[in-house]
Amino acid sequence: MPVLSGLVVSVDAFFIGLSLGLQARCKFLYLVIINAFLLGLCIIGFLVAGHVYELIPIDPDLIVGFAFISLGIWAILQFFISHKRKGQDADMSIKAIVIVGLVMSVEAMLITMGITIIFLPDSNFIIPLTVALAHFGYSALSFYLARTKYVKKIPVALSHTISGLALITYGLMALFV
Repeated sequence: MPVLSGLVVSVDAFFIGLSLGLQARCKFLYLVIINAFLLGLCIIGFLVAGHVYELIPIDPDLIVGFAFISLGIWAILQFFISHKRKGQDADMSIKAIVIVGLVMSVEAMLITMGITIIFLPDSNFIIPLTVALAHFGYSALSFYLARTKYVKKIPVALSHTISGLALITYGLMALFV
């Protein structure tokens, strides 16, 4: 069940990879570096989840839910604010790619922590590995799909919006499911 959870909640990485793949400046190497950093944060999230769970005086689902909703809203707003400043056809800057990578990595760490807390005390090391590998697999696949002539017709704003909505949906699921 933890493996399935890691695969399901990592689907937003598909849309993040798609949005990065639609950027001419973004290279596949950047995606590899982002996902290596992501793996490190997933491992840290797994290792501290049990300790964090003991310190939280309220239901951890509330914290996880609101964190994901905030990340999703921030991801959508950040894109539209930076897009409006730079013009309609502007490509992402390297700074924006780094920020997207950081958001994706922190989000993966929160997913790892959430899954670990849900399955405590039966959590194991396969959780951070599944989350990290699913993120890399989904984002790499969509990155390459974005480089095809068919996917390039998708507006960049749509992929950023869907990615943010996926984070918001996961946050709502943590709150209400």
